[in-house]
Amino acid sequence: MKKYITLLCCFFLFCYPFPKAWSITIQDTITVSLDGSSDFISIQEAITACGAFPSNPKTIFIKEGIYKEKILIDSFNSNISLIGANKDKTIISFDNYNGQPNIGTFTSFTVKVLADNISIQNLTIQNTAGPVGQAVALHVEGDYFKASHCKIVGNQDTLYASGENSRQYFTDCYIEGTTDYIFGSATAIFDNCILYSKANSYITAANTTTNSKYGFVFLNCKLLSAPNIRKVYLGRPWREYANVIFSNCFMDSHIQPEGWHNWGKPASEKTAYFAEFKNYGPGALTDKRVKWSHFLSSEQNSKLTFDVIFKVENQWMLNTTTP
Repeated sequence: MKKYITLLCCFFLFCYPFPKAWSITIQDTITVSLDGSSDFISIQEAITACGAFPSNPKTIFIKEGIYKEKILIDSFNSNISLIGANKDKTIISFDNYNGQPNIGTFTSFTVKVLADNISIQNLTIQNTAGPVGQAVALHVEGDYFKASHCKIVGNQDTLYASGENSRQYFTDCYIEGTTDYIFGSATAIFDNCILYSKANSYITAANTTTNSKYGFVFLNCKLLSAPNIRKVYLGRPWREYANVIFSNCFMDSHIQPEGWHNWGKPASEKTAYFAEFKNYGPGALTDKRVKWSHFLSSEQNSKLTFDVIFKVENQWMLNTTTP
């Protein structure tokens, strides 16, 4: 009897079609497409197949298409790059929002990044829930995160850039939303990005910790808005020590003359650090800015480099132009 069981097991072992993720050897470069012509049809499957703490960096090329997935890049899925074929046509989309059963702000994400050394490029990440409250598109907590040539699209709470020890770099990205659409506690540089406001509200809601010298730093960005939007604040303090800087940015007329809001917490005016340097455009006039905001000197602005802001400890930014 044992002989027949052994033969039967051998038959299934050699003849049964295993899932593709089991049957291929994961190379350092793999591809994803919806039509089945690549290694995987799911981005999440490709990430999972990269394994835990891969010794070699993994690159996942994603072909054009709308991938309706809720993606988690867990803390052990480090050293992965997601590269789309076209930022307008390679789209990761989901529609969770705060208030759905078992869904809150921090679980409403379309893509959540907990791992270190993750980069994304030429992708659209969107939350399509609509104007229904908090609905995160991209949630990042990992260290050494990079996003380039990406579109991050949503409404309230579009981008959650979080983590006291998380350093995040966004370059040539388009970020849109309504209320507090860039929020969190990370140290993050936004270089040459477009911030597109779709409602009269607030762009940032920083939650910077007392141990972080920098929070959100916007360099050479453009602040634009939908038609008929006329009352947008640069930011308000989610917590007392919120830290936000806008340097050399274009600000259109939708930016409020006051610039900043205290969120109804006068005590935060003493601890929050909201600053500007040589911004330009109709919304950049400083004569009516709130008295508790700051204006950088040329010397202070010259220190807004990767080495200073990020306290760079390795070579992760070597291939990136320093602002």
